Amino acid sequence: MTLIKRLAACGMAAALAVLGGGATPAVAGAPHVVDLGVPLQDVLLVGGVVAPGPGGRTVLWGASSGAPAHLNALDPVTGAEVARYDLPGAGGSWAVDAAPDGSVYVGTYGDTTPGGRLYRWTDQGGVQDLGKPVASETFVWSVAAGEGATVYGGTSPGGRLFSYDPATGVRDYGRLSPAHSYVRSVSYAGGKIYAGTEAPAAVFEIDAATGATRQLPVPEGLDPADKWAYDVNAAGGYLYVRYGGASPGPLRVWDIAAGRWTGALESVHGLDVSPPDADGAVYLVRSGELVRYDPRTGAVTGTGMPFTGRVANTRGIGWAELGLPDYPGRSVVGLLWRGLMFRYNPQTGAKSFVQTAVKGEPIDVTALAQGPDGRMYAGGFLNGGFAALDPRTGQREEFHTFSQSEDMVAHDGRLYVGAYPDARVYAYDPALPWNSTEYSPSPEPGQAPNPARLFDLAADKQIRPRALVSAGRYLAAGTMPDLGHLGGVLAVWDPRTGTLKHAERNVVQDQSIVSLAYRDGVLYGGTSIYSGQSATPPTQPEAKLFAWSVKEDRLLWEIVPAPGKPAVPALAFDGRGRLWGIAGGEVFAVSTAARKVVERVTLSGSKSAGGQLAYNERDRKLYGAHAGQDLFSLDPRTGRHTVLRQGPVQHLAVHGSGDVYFAEGPRLFRLTR
Repeated sequence: MTLIKRLAACGMAAALAVLGGGATPAVAGAPHVVDLGVPLQDVLLVGGVVAPGPGGRTVLWGASSGAPAHLNALDPVTGAEVARYDLPGAGGSWAVDAAPDGSVYVGTYGDTTPGGRLYRWTDQGGVQDLGKPVASETFVWSVAAGEGATVYGGTSPGGRLFSYDPATGVRDYGRLSPAHSYVRSVSYAGGKIYAGTEAPAAVFEIDAATGATRQLPVPEGLDPADKWAYDVNAAGGYLYVRYGGASPGPLRVWDIAAGRWTGALESVHGLDVSPPDADGAVYLVRSGELVRYDPRTGAVTGTGMPFTGRVANTRGIGWAELGLPDYPGRSVVGLLWRGLMFRYNPQTGAKSFVQTAVKGEPIDVTALAQGPDGRMYAGGFLNGGFAALDPRTGQREEFHTFSQSEDMVAHDGRLYVGAYPDARVYAYDPALPWNSTEYSPSPEPGQAPNPARLFDLAADKQIRPRALVSAGRYLAAGTMPDLGHLGGVLAVWDPRTGTLKHAERNVVQDQSIVSLAYRDGVLYGGTSIYSGQSATPPTQPEAKLFAWSVKEDRLLWEIVPAPGKPAVPALAFDGRGRLWGIAGGEVFAVSTAARKVVERVTLSGSKSAGGQLAYNERDRKLYGAHAGQDLFSLDPRTGRHTVLRQGPVQHLAVHGSGDVYFAEGPRLFRLTR
């Protein structure tokens, strides 16, 4: 999601220290495990607001993701940290707003406890954990201040709206629409709550006192089928609704008093518009530039302040008096996702970006692979980025500004990376300088993009390229679809021609492709009954294994390898040519010639959709991660398996040296025999 770059290139770090703390106990007699520490650490700000902070001074409030997440107050003059508060039990927040009574509310998603919590900051009492306002909900997407100390919030997966008042507690307005699972955006004005949903995008007006609800008409000429009402902001008597997603999209303006749509802008960035100036105009980012928009006339005035990169969404935008020579009176200020602060003065035209002092947080590892240069690469969750570790020297290189990695694989001298969202696939050449033109605020002029974006499958409603594999001269990718859709895509990319040889959705009907293996011209794929978004209900009862001819672009066969299991998340060939897979608490071997399962090893009764499996040519064993419970080895010749380490191992990869690398949350470990 995100990405304004703090550094155009990433510096080499010192050798990774062997750190303790938080380690999961090894099993007696297990191989040696070395804790390599946290390979990725960075800032991710999503929710924010400009409002009074400690002592009443205006600050930039921003919630940073972490374990736990933090609420940060930053000085708009210097960028220094004014205050930093723990949000225990929260992993991050899209939802931050300031109430008229001076309190600040934060709605969160989960970390170590069930998500969907609400927090309140006051100058006198600091941060108070108010718990889960709606017991069934795991994510508070948006909060909006009402009158006094009241706040309104929208949730998922139940698509509910709630309010909280310190004097009266929580009011659950219930589910807004039986057709929607997300109340993605919320705002408030004049006794009315305005709430936007996922696709098909709908905007509701709710009477805060009575709960009476009506849906606003769809703007003329706008198709809501594949759009979210992603951002809803009430300001100065107008409602600003941005349709689409995290990328720039159409913004429509609703005149609240007149009860009709009156304005339209294209290519508008989120997540907020500023409060109105003295003339009723607001500031927002459009087509990579901060602009002033007057809703009465529709006039758009540029400022010349650029916002480059794929993710140039404001994390709170408002007004502050800076007292600086070039910034007289009030200036527009705000935050960007990596902790960069922007400032613009309407009187003088002064503009600047300042890196704030908000602290970085460890980033969970989402993908591991050996690169073509022999280094181990680790991709990061949400904050994105990835790190390269040299196994011989321990030296680490970090690439901070990149998207969330779903999978990685080395192929023909490149590291291929599958990125969320839009099921994008990139090629990174380790021999060339890093130059992310898509994510850097100021990429090096004249240099070719590296990683280079090859293709995406957004047009096929795909969101996660969960499986990548080197397939002879080709690269193959398997994907998971976006919310409200089922059926992944199998894509075959030809690096020589720079084109897709083939891309086909629903190779297995209504199932995602979450694992791939290749041998002798045939791709083998493991599926999942789930979409790339958990709120989409599956239609199929169990996962499948299929074979696909790369030459003929056709399905050869499919079987159910593990009855009743929802996913086959990993596949690997052993040294004798048997194909192994993991499904829940079961590991199975398949004879591809006979097209049937020939051996099963039961680890537990789990039906988890997660799991990892890789073959180690050095000791001729399989290594796997079982349902987030433990790390194990399995001898494919005897079927005997050994638990090597208990703990939440989610990702692993075998290096050519025979060492096994695995991740537990943000920490990376190396197992040696």
